[in-house]
Amino acid sequence: MILPAKFVRTALLTVAVSAVCVVGASAASVGAGTVNTDALRLREEANSSSTILATASKGDVVVILEEESNGWYKVDYKSVEGYMSADYLDVSTKADVTIGYGLVETDGSPLNVRSGPGTDYSKVTSLNDGAVVTIVGIDNGWYKVKTSGGSVGYVSSDYMVTCKDSAGSRGDGTVVAASSSLGQQIVDYAAQFLGTPYVYGGNGPNSFDCSGFTSYVYRHFGYTLNRTATGQLSNGVSVSKSELQPGDLVFFKSGGSKPVSHVGIYVGGGQFIHASTNTYEVRYDNLTSGYYNNVYVYARRVL
Repeated sequence: MILPAKFVRTALLTVAVSAVCVVGASAASVGAGTVNTDALRLREEANSSSTILATASKGDVVVILEEESNGWYKVDYKSVEGYMSADYLDVSTKADVTIGYGLVETDGSPLNVRSGPGTDYSKVTSLNDGAVVTIVGIDNGWYKVKTSGGSVGYVSSDYMVTCKDSAGSRGDGTVVAASSSLGQQIVDYAAQFLGTPYVYGGNGPNSFDCSGFTSYVYRHFGYTLNRTATGQLSNGVSVSKSELQPGDLVFFKSGGSKPVSHVGIYVGGGQFIHASTNTYEVRYDNLTSGYYNNVYVYARRVL
């Protein structure tokens, strides 16, 4: 995810990254918010009727990007920006918990890693522009990070954006190598809806149709799919049946004039999970033999 526009940083930048430069980064983090309810929706705008971008579970930690306004916080959840109700977040300026990956954006300058959350602390190491590290905490607008070499320290959140994986995929539509770990997370999350009723037009979480199910599951991880099975043929990139990985979308055609009539999520081992129109519930089925093997037509990789 690429967060807002480029602008020039002056005095602070000379201390934090060695020289004045132009960077593209999000607003500095204010702190961390811990979800205190079973499920909390991330909204596109600061109101309860706007589009749902993802759903966080109890105990999940989000990055607070702006102070509370009219009962809402602007947050970053798994590298997706949106708004969450302040009523369901326990907010602190400090948290020691892994919240994902961070991508250094300094327009070419090195970024100093400090031993503490401030420029008065000693330098531990430095990071090149474009480096990706694991974010393991937040402290008063600074990210606590762990580098690939094992060093732990603090960097100003002004010069880092969150990203979806260690390869630096930022959720902006750029196609990168699939993350098998993220694919497995998607499969595991989808499994919690086993037995949920199939209802035509259902968008979840209490009922789904086939594309409503895939859309809902992917949205939880910050990916927006087209709403219909046919529309989802335009999401991601094509993969062959022999190359399927957990999390890939699988498509079927059992008749009609449209290119596909059904969609599910591959889980591995020749199985997929879907909102079935045969048993009218979310269930697993076999992709390599029987009915669905015969009507299988395409697969797409979104991750």
